[in-house]
Amino acid sequence: MPFSLFLALKYLKPKRSVTSVITCVSVLGVLLGVAAVIIVRAVMTGFGDLWEQKILDFKPHVTLSASSGMGNVIRDEEKLVEKLAAIPGVTSAMPEIDTRIMLEYRGRVSAPVVLGVDPDRFQNAYRIGAPRAGDYDLECDSIVLGVDLARQLGCWVGDMVTVYSPKTLASRDEIYLPLKWKVTGIFSSGQRDYDSGFSVCSLASARELMGLDHGVFAIHLRTAEPSNAPVFDKLVEQIRDLAPKCRVVTWRQADRELFNALAVEKNMTAFLLMLITIVALFCVMNTLLVLTVQKTSEIGLLKALGFTKAKIMGAFVVHGLVQVTTGTLLGLATAYAVLRNLQNIVDQLARFGVQVFPKSVYGLDSIPYRLVAADVVWVVAIVYFFGLLAALVPAFLAASKNPVEALNK
Repeated sequence: MPFSLFLALKYLKPKRSVTSVITCVSVLGVLLGVAAVIIVRAVMTGFGDLWEQKILDFKPHVTLSASSGMGNVIRDEEKLVEKLAAIPGVTSAMPEIDTRIMLEYRGRVSAPVVLGVDPDRFQNAYRIGAPRAGDYDLECDSIVLGVDLARQLGCWVGDMVTVYSPKTLASRDEIYLPLKWKVTGIFSSGQRDYDSGFSVCSLASARELMGLDHGVFAIHLRTAEPSNAPVFDKLVEQIRDLAPKCRVVTWRQADRELFNALAVEKNMTAFLLMLITIVALFCVMNTLLVLTVQKTSEIGLLKALGFTKAKIMGAFVVHGLVQVTTGTLLGLATAYAVLRNLQNIVDQLARFGVQVFPKSVYGLDSIPYRLVAADVVWVVAIVYFFGLLAALVPAFLAASKNPVEALNK
């Protein structure tokens, strides 16, 4: 066994002293710091993944909208839809009229976006699963509401809601009387923004609402690989070439602010939590500084016997790295255990009135997480880097002691 390792293990033997207590505190600090950073990184990564999945399930991957030169209405939409649907990689193409309306039911008012869609293409284009109640019947002046929107209005399947067209405010020459539509279904996408801010009707009903005889406001496309950037970008270029007069917006462009905010929050939170770990590593330094004072005479004896500075420094560096390694391994195990039981922990806290993950705030109905190997590697690398720095300072002080002065203490 190398001398440096032997001496480090000798100093690490548990003793009823202040040094042993500080050593335990140092290991605990590293444990909590590593676990906290990894848990937060995993949850923030899960947030991004889940939001991306919800967006891809509910929103179109590519939206073609009419330019001002087209009168803001796409004519001959079916011909264009057929051409777009024939592009390899496009799984569905659907003409739509998307506009904000006002709904009223028994004095309660809300202003969601209504999606005027082709009933036969709706479920293929919007992957929101089976309806929470009723069905997706979009014929004969009917409307399907998000579950949170229905709760805001206080209505349910079978109720008649009053629909006010935006043309009521935009047109001064004509009066558009409100319509009565029947609620035939309730959907739940699992995200509050969609469940409270969207409703669905037939394309014919939307045209009637907007005073249009034909045409649509947009064509929504779904693709086979929206998350594969190189493949998706090439597909978007083909779409632009096929419809040069239309404005083309991808799902990443439409929700750029959301993904940018998530990335900034993820990195900033991890940076702040890393400061906790660095503070814990100062405890490792304090442990070694106390040890150098306690072992001054022993260090002097070792130097008098001819042991080199490198061997003495090595002993203290190994001592510090053992603490860092122990804390890191325990932190990784703790993070894994917490993540495996994260939803149970959140549910138990909710029973005591502690709302850790309310849907009203975060907009999601479950707490997500995904542990990325690269995140674990860089956390461990940073901990070891600062741990080595924390161990080098007291190790250098110990190796620099004068043997004569050290033996006299």
